[in-house]
Amino acid sequence: MFLDFFLLLKQHGLPVTLKEHLVLLEALEKGLGGMRVESFYYLARTILIKREKHLDKFDMLFSHYFRGMDLIPDEVFTDIPEEWLRKNLELFLGPEEMAQIEALGGLEALMERFKELMAEQKERHEGGNKWIGTGGRSPFGAYGYNPEGFRIGQEGSRHRRAVKVWDQRMFRNLADDVELNTRNMKMALRHLRVFTREGIADELDLETTIRKTSENAGLLELEMVPARQNRVKVLLFLDVGGSMDDHIRTCEELFSAAKYEFKHLEYYYFHNCLYESVWQDNYRRFSERIPTFDVLHRYNRDYRVIIVGDASMSPYEITYPGGSVEHYNDEAGAVWLQRLRDHFKRVVWLNPVPRDLWRYTQSIGMLRDFFEEKMYPLTLEGIRAAMEHLRREHG
Repeated sequence: MFLDFFLLLKQHGLPVTLKEHLVLLEALEKGLGGMRVESFYYLARTILIKREKHLDKFDMLFSHYFRGMDLIPDEVFTDIPEEWLRKNLELFLGPEEMAQIEALGGLEALMERFKELMAEQKERHEGGNKWIGTGGRSPFGAYGYNPEGFRIGQEGSRHRRAVKVWDQRMFRNLADDVELNTRNMKMALRHLRVFTREGIADELDLETTIRKTSENAGLLELEMVPARQNRVKVLLFLDVGGSMDDHIRTCEELFSAAKYEFKHLEYYYFHNCLYESVWQDNYRRFSERIPTFDVLHRYNRDYRVIIVGDASMSPYEITYPGGSVEHYNDEAGAVWLQRLRDHFKRVVWLNPVPRDLWRYTQSIGMLRDFFEEKMYPLTLEGIRAAMEHLRREHG
């Protein structure tokens, strides 16, 4: 069993060695792993993982492989924290049943109804269609379904229809040193090249040297020029968290390729839609926000802007003040996107969702129209097309 787990880690690119596997087995023989999966997790992580950037992937693979193996006897049932018991019911509906559940009719109606319930409700509920609870058809709560609602106390997204998320979520930074499958992305990004010759003349211009030497009756006359360098400036905005978790591997590969290919690269993170602030470290995104106005004023119009995101969100995030899924935004997302377009004339959107699925998500269509069809799929061909457009645009 542990050999299969070890092979799973290697298969997904974690740098574990046979020696570390043998050390883990020796530690288990000596009883260091205890009798619980949690104890084994910490032991395995300590022995097998040497760098912090691999912790997220290890956690994901460990959860996948050992899911359901931590069996807890009845006699210790009372040791389970109370919050674990809150998820007693999770609702699963078919497409026809989902279609029969009506939305309340807008962000304002949802906000008003939520305020009423907060004032009226006194106890926990589950499985209903009115109160804040779990496993029901109410717009408010967790592990249920409603076409538009507030997600409260739920771990992760299920239907990706939430208008508001009442939980503070942690997103992880994208690793910029991912090399697997990035080579072709680097080649595609090279379609965005703007060469100039600046600096010290240290490269021989062979053609000009031959011409001038001929004109000088064969007397050698060297002509030196500065080296050609790709001077293009790129500003990268990366959507993280929520539905983007499905595409994190592809985005890491793109991020790694972009950092390798572009000498002048600046990047910022956002969630779902651009608003009044962005950030550069997901672990500090609540304490170290950067005003979007500062970004617009910091970089001149020469920068090419690449937005990477699945564009999958509630339409209110784009069109309504206060529509953000995580906070109250004084201005709609479309206002900030327009400011971005007004300042930077060279903007494209790369979408990791397959192109043939775009028509099923309203917000994708809205943003595609907003950017005048300058949305491209996050594929090799899509990257090439986007880079060609950025190179041609105002070139």
